[in-house]
Amino acid sequence: MPPRTTRTRTVTGPTDHVVVVGAGLAGLSAALHLLGAGRRVTVVERDAVPGGRAGRLDLGGYRFDTGPTVLTMPELVDEALHAVGDSLRDRLDLLPVDPAYRARFADGSVLDVHADADAMEAEVRRFAGSREALGYRDLRRWLTELYRVERDAFIGANFDSPLSLLTPQLARLAALRGFGRLGPSVARFLHDERLRRVFSFQSLYAGVPPRRALAAYAVIAYMDTVAGVHHPRGGMRALPDALAAAATDAGADLRYQTQVAWLERIGGRVTAVRTTHGERIPCDAVVLTPDLPASYRLLGHQPRRPLPITWSPSAVVLHAGVPRTWPELAHHTIFFGDAWDRTFDELTRRGTLMSDPSLLVTAPPDEGQGMFVLAPAPNLRTGPIDWERVGPAYRDELVGVLERRGLTGFGDSIEVEQLVTPRDWAGMGLVAGTPFSAAHTFAQTGPFRPRNLVLDNAVLAGCGTTPGVGVPPVLISGKLAAQRITGQGAGSRRHLPLSSRVHARS
Repeated sequence: MPPRTTRTRTVTGPTDHVVVVGAGLAGLSAALHLLGAGRRVTVVERDAVPGGRAGRLDLGGYRFDTGPTVLTMPELVDEALHAVGDSLRDRLDLLPVDPAYRARFADGSVLDVHADADAMEAEVRRFAGSREALGYRDLRRWLTELYRVERDAFIGANFDSPLSLLTPQLARLAALRGFGRLGPSVARFLHDERLRRVFSFQSLYAGVPPRRALAAYAVIAYMDTVAGVHHPRGGMRALPDALAAAATDAGADLRYQTQVAWLERIGGRVTAVRTTHGERIPCDAVVLTPDLPASYRLLGHQPRRPLPITWSPSAVVLHAGVPRTWPELAHHTIFFGDAWDRTFDELTRRGTLMSDPSLLVTAPPDEGQGMFVLAPAPNLRTGPIDWERVGPAYRDELVGVLERRGLTGFGDSIEVEQLVTPRDWAGMGLVAGTPFSAAHTFAQTGPFRPRNLVLDNAVLAGCGTTPGVGVPPVLISGKLAAQRITGQGAGSRRHLPLSSRVHARS
């Protein structure tokens, strides 16, 4: 297959001053890459602090991360900082998380997931025997090769049409069965159903059950089970703080508590950003990072799609301040229920709560950091649940489930707490009450995902556009948005390093 020779579309006309709407991870990534390309950048953020969905909560002396709790592929953070001559090791104190997470199953068995190949092979052998340990090695090689193929031509690429896929990597991805289904693909290597869960559950955060997700999304499992998991000292809030500080030091004008009211347009060009304070900020280009419908409303432009967007499942999150821990817990612990396929049907098709919940519990080692309990839930369109009524009872159910699965006394130990439901996500302006945006169905993947170049000089970034959901894709989305404006790197595919340049510190 001949390589694609057409260049990626970029913003036309002057691009000297760019306004970035939103100081979340996507907006800050875009700002740093734009600054590094010599643009003048103004960032407007409605909140008083940076972070966006990587939010924070301080309650009763406890600190909580209200968004992502897992940091993978930290070299992408380093890349954004390097754009302005900065570095991750100078801005963040990163701690390796080992095990990356602990899996606890309904039958009482426990598996610690390690990024180190030898340690993980030994753990799989202890857990499920030699045949599964050999299967793990083969699976690891497949995950690594899958990432090698996808990292530049798919994950790190801007798309203008499905023809943009016509690269030699497409044939390689097909040869790796990347267009098959994730669940059956993992089952080629592992026979133990518990192990299959460990390497396929991640697709739920992309909005699709493992049995229906493309095998290409196994790269999410690569990111945490092979590349490894890290934790910024001070919590995930330290990440947007570091990016914002680097952007400010590089000359960006960051304006907090500044909400965008509307955009001035002349034809297909945005000429100024208007704030609710009545301020007019002239610009040559704009990067929008709010949720897709909010960005489209600001632009006064709704791109045509043959099918309406399918939204990912949501989540119920319990932030719990507890003065103790439990030996059952690692930094990240997944409590798997016995049910599996039924759970996904409940979340994505029936629109009901999980009858046998699988829960993620995050217990960071930082002093004063609270616990985070996440239960996947239907979004408000799939399951229009009355959360004002159901929420408190479901909170009690989740506490009871965790106590029955080993966290004895958890409920009585909670000193302060806050419950977040899909209704609350919707109140934050997130469509369908989900923080995970557009699902990664086949029709919403790669060139079929909502495009990031919308008008002549308006570009989107964030989890709703290319490449998708998660901290690494969102950081990449900011870089891709910057490339649309600057043209730098638009014709290259050598963007994402396979091995980290980051030196984690203990």
